[in-house]
Amino acid sequence: MTSSDPTLDPDRQSWVSSANGHPEFPIQNLPLGIFSPPGEEPRGGIAIGDSILDLSACLRAGLFSGQAAIAARAACGGTLNELLALGAPARAALRAAACYILDVRSDAAGEPVLHPADACTLHLPASIGDYTDFFAGIHHATNTGRLFRPDNPLLPNYKYVPVAYHGRASSVCVSGAPVMRPHGQRKPAGQDAPDFGPSRNLDFELELGVWIGPGNALRHPIRIADAASHIAGFCLLNDWSARDVQGWEYQPLGPFLAKGFMTSISPWMVTPEALAPFRLAQPPRPEGDPAPLPYLLDEADQRSGALDIALEVLILTATMRETDMRPFRLSQSNAKHLYWTVAQMVAHHTSGGCNLRAGDLFGSGTISAPERGGFGSLLELSDGGRQPVTLPSGETRRFLEDGDEIVIRGYCERPGYARIGFGECRGRIAQAG
Repeated sequence: MTSSDPTLDPDRQSWVSSANGHPEFPIQNLPLGIFSPPGEEPRGGIAIGDSILDLSACLRAGLFSGQAAIAARAACGGTLNELLALGAPARAALRAAACYILDVRSDAAGEPVLHPADACTLHLPASIGDYTDFFAGIHHATNTGRLFRPDNPLLPNYKYVPVAYHGRASSVCVSGAPVMRPHGQRKPAGQDAPDFGPSRNLDFELELGVWIGPGNALRHPIRIADAASHIAGFCLLNDWSARDVQGWEYQPLGPFLAKGFMTSISPWMVTPEALAPFRLAQPPRPEGDPAPLPYLLDEADQRSGALDIALEVLILTATMRETDMRPFRLSQSNAKHLYWTVAQMVAHHTSGGCNLRAGDLFGSGTISAPERGGFGSLLELSDGGRQPVTLPSGETRRFLEDGDEIVIRGYCERPGYARIGFGECRGRIAQAG
């Protein structure tokens, strides 16, 4: 597959020298985000190498015109919601203009439009009105189901319905925010009644975040053939989970306090345009699985609705940090293992008439690979806590301890295209006391 989009040209170079060959933010990526230089207000920017392109500064310098200028103005406030609502044409115009500005041949190289990324603070890209977490990782669903229902791990609806629950938008935090161990009711096996206290079984979940662009009117479902036009970007997402609290409270209505205390996301929004070379056909369903119902089935989506995004989870404990050890990789997976496409998630979410709005966030559900080395949670990696994971420091983990830091990374690479990445999604569990 080759692309006619000039912004994806792998030979394109930038006058921002750190961008050339950058493993995450070359000129072919150009993810969107909200940043603030020291002592200044948050505003929209684009990651380029080790720097951030300031969209407000570009406007003041007269570097944008037409639809790109409209898009840049929509991104100059403290959130990207206004830009997301404009949809793909405005986003593509801004991308093309930014690519031109940053090109090594551009005469904008002398303009003061850059900030060093390590001197800036990164913020949530958008004001999140609603957050929905899906359960689209079939290997995770099977692994966790097998812990509780060995003979019937998947419930009958799983292969028909893109299962999800409505999460807590107010506790979505940007990468780097400290994670507080939540309190809740816990009822260990063999105990007659629950007690209340800090979660003993704190876990991570490896997920992909999906940003919604233009919304839909109430009572007007989005057809699956149109769903792609409502998707504005992607990020990395860690759905922190208190497994002991979850095990007691989730029946009959599903997750509540065990999930609502915090969700971490990476700060940069990688656009569908940047991800175009890394699309795949949705893997064929195993023999015997039902075909998606007609409202969830679109030929174009089946041809290119999956994403080839390599994902990994690393851990850095307090002991490892004190002894200058490198983070240890717990898991390697890939977004292509999702059972449902993002378009199917959008179509199903709105099929009953629910209205989405610009800046809404989806979680994909935990993306586990088929093999143990790709399991996306400690619940799976430790077999429900029965087989602790041994770390290079000699420590073991059933679940996360205070001082542990989880780092999620994601990247795309394919012959003939520049490698792009998402930045990191980090969260350290605050130490008690």
